[in-house]
Amino acid sequence: MTLSRRTVLAAGAASSLVAGMAGAQRRPSNAARFALGYAPHEGSFASRGGLIEQIAYAADQGFTAWEDNEARSRPVAQQEAMARALASRGMTMGVFVASMPKWAQSRPLLGGNDEAEREGFLADIRSSIEVAKRLNANRMTVVTGFLDNKLPLDIQTARVIDVMRKAGDIVAPHGLAMVMEPLNTRTNHPGVYMQTIAQGYAVARGANSPGVKILADLYHEQIQSGNLIPTLAACWPEIGYIQFGDNPGRNEPGTGEINYANIVRWLKDKRYAGVIGMEHGNATKGRAGEERLIAAYRAIDGGERA
Repeated sequence: MTLSRRTVLAAGAASSLVAGMAGAQRRPSNAARFALGYAPHEGSFASRGGLIEQIAYAADQGFTAWEDNEARSRPVAQQEAMARALASRGMTMGVFVASMPKWAQSRPLLGGNDEAEREGFLADIRSSIEVAKRLNANRMTVVTGFLDNKLPLDIQTARVIDVMRKAGDIVAPHGLAMVMEPLNTRTNHPGVYMQTIAQGYAVARGANSPGVKILADLYHEQIQSGNLIPTLAACWPEIGYIQFGDNPGRNEPGTGEINYANIVRWLKDKRYAGVIGMEHGNATKGRAGEERLIAAYRAIDGGERA
């Protein structure tokens, strides 16, 4: 989730949106659509222009979804323009981050003793509902905070379950679900509370809400635990969203050790119809890297090892 916190300056945004909408509403692409809903993000096709132009280019290449971690912090006009661009190309909106952790401060401690941190988290969830509606999104990423090393883990787990159940009660009536993202502690995020898909499964089952599911980011899971397909199978009822990224390097499939062709075949057998976020960078910069990115997804979508 924290691959790159892409931020957009409000200054000049309106003019670029107007220019980009014309490209976003071009004729439908002749490129074959991907079998699964892989979702690029801003920066995946940076050489093609701004946000709206990149959406149009992705649609032209056969992508049917998009995700944007930073959508909540974008100006409302830009959120609306993005939603129109996606709708005009028949693309599905994936996740945005509903409650951004304070990474440098290792906060919030949702399992800690400070009730104010849990209330602040719930306030973020409430305010994200309108963002989700504006974007036509039905999934929102949440991070369940950091560990409090002064408290037993079981106490923290109970408190995280309680706050997630309350958050589920907020979003579920709107047809929305939060997807909790386990993060690895070995390479990227030391000190986070939720570190594996299995741990997410326990919290989701405890919360027992259609509004609380797991974001299975396979880059993080490979680093922390491995055993990807059996873990997906065991936790499948609580998995609400998936993200790809190879390891090491966190770039496109085929640049690391994960056999994404096998995972795609498994997802097809499961008839997975949700979004798969391309939560990674491009191994090669510029247009050559963008072409390599598309080729990598064509390969695994067809069952080949990229």
